[in-house]
Amino acid sequence: MAGLATTFGSGAMTNSINEIENAQVMLVIGSNTSEAHPQVARRIFTAMDRGARLIVIDPRRTLLARRADIHLAIRPGTDIPLLNAMMRIILDENLADDLFIEMRTENFYGLRDMLYRLDLEETARLTGVDLAGIRAAAQLYGRAQKAVICYCLGITQHVCGTGNVQAIANLAMLTGHVEKEDTGVDPLRGQNNVQGACDMGALPNVFPSYQQVDIDDYREKFERAWHACLPSQPGLTLMEMTHGGKNGPLKAMFIMGENPVLSDPVQARVEETLDNLEFLLVADIFLTETARRAHVVLPAASFAEKTGTFTNSERRVQMVRRVIPPLGQSRTDSDIIMDLSARLGYAMDYESPAEIMEEISMLAPIYGGMQHDRLENSWGLQWPCWDRRHSGTPFLHKYYFTRGKGRFVPTVHEPPAELPDEDYPFLLITGRIYHQYHTGTMSRHSALLSREAGEALLQLHPGDGRRLGVRSGDLVRMRSRRGEVQVKAQLTETVKAGEIYTTFHFSEMPVNRLTISAKDHFSQCPEYKICAVHLEKV
Repeated sequence: MAGLATTFGSGAMTNSINEIENAQVMLVIGSNTSEAHPQVARRIFTAMDRGARLIVIDPRRTLLARRADIHLAIRPGTDIPLLNAMMRIILDENLADDLFIEMRTENFYGLRDMLYRLDLEETARLTGVDLAGIRAAAQLYGRAQKAVICYCLGITQHVCGTGNVQAIANLAMLTGHVEKEDTGVDPLRGQNNVQGACDMGALPNVFPSYQQVDIDDYREKFERAWHACLPSQPGLTLMEMTHGGKNGPLKAMFIMGENPVLSDPVQARVEETLDNLEFLLVADIFLTETARRAHVVLPAASFAEKTGTFTNSERRVQMVRRVIPPLGQSRTDSDIIMDLSARLGYAMDYESPAEIMEEISMLAPIYGGMQHDRLENSWGLQWPCWDRRHSGTPFLHKYYFTRGKGRFVPTVHEPPAELPDEDYPFLLITGRIYHQYHTGTMSRHSALLSREAGEALLQLHPGDGRRLGVRSGDLVRMRSRRGEVQVKAQLTETVKAGEIYTTFHFSEMPVNRLTISAKDHFSQCPEYKICAVHLEKV
């Protein structure tokens, strides 16, 4: 969101998911789409069946990479140099959209000057990708009439994550592949309501609809509506909260539907922070690893036990309706929040989720036309939807960018915080697999999913396996400067020599004991995708 906000003015998917099917060229970077977002991957494969071409930039030879017309097996952490090289080639071969640049963007010459200083041969060596492959990808993307870029956490979870996203936006604007149908820049969200949570102000620096807390007019607007005095400065980010340690600023935390003990980097530090709180309250539908450390656990209702809305990656707001009443002592999120708020001295008395949605439509401009009666019996509406007469917005920036003109932001390479060395010679990449979801809070309760993928595996190149005396199924010890875990090896040429891959779904193998606390300077997103580890056979 931070990268797109500075370039486009809006940190959301520019186009709709079904538009991917009509693209001529698709560039997928930092996303194992067929496993992490299979419904999006289905659209990609449909487009290919219709003749579209696919470029995949990924260190691993995933299913999507094997299906691609061009696979650039990039060295992890070098996305910016590779994207800059593509843009330099596009300029050199006159593939840029000069009219779009002149009419719709600013600071092009700042980008151009930076690109002309590139040494393409040196850049190719840095990325580990042959220059001919980079050139072929640039030509394919630059010559297309309709091209879309899909990216996910493989782009954002780096110390230069914001810069990575800005480079993607630069590439799209340079070629005019934005502001029209069947093109655009599509960030694929990591969970099913990430977009909606951000839209509603579940960030430390904004109110709902991305209205900054440190802008007086916005703050006063919410103070009048809520009859409360609100803070004028941004709050703490996730990492600032969970990595507080003994001397951290927090005395208490309320965690809803999140499992930071498994999902946050440097697990030992997260556990220390939570254990040193005076009070930890967790609301969840299962007793997670985080909930087990809580002083009080409130049983929450699942999606089937409540009515409300979810907002997906394409900005589509859709209703879910209660199928059964909340089981046992479980309660809906809104009931928990309202009751807790009242006991803390601030009365909330919304009579229904529909009434809450009415308030959202009044205070969050992009949701201005979203009320439950409009969302009933429909596929939902895509924001911005300004009022009840508005039909929603399938793609953004049609006539102008949210910020007025799109801004080119020159970005340069920032190396990862930790790279392999003699003591820790392997580069660890973490991610997801098809049959499990996030920290396994829900999916591991399914016997069927556990049958398909019931334990963590470490993907290791066969050459590295031979050198270590490791075969598939052997137990290996994986150690970083922050901790160690044991995991079964899986020899595969999906990964390159010197690089290894595993998932974070399994509490028996908490890989985030190993990952690093380094983070993007702007967004504070942790660098999950790169850290140095040592391997040995157990």
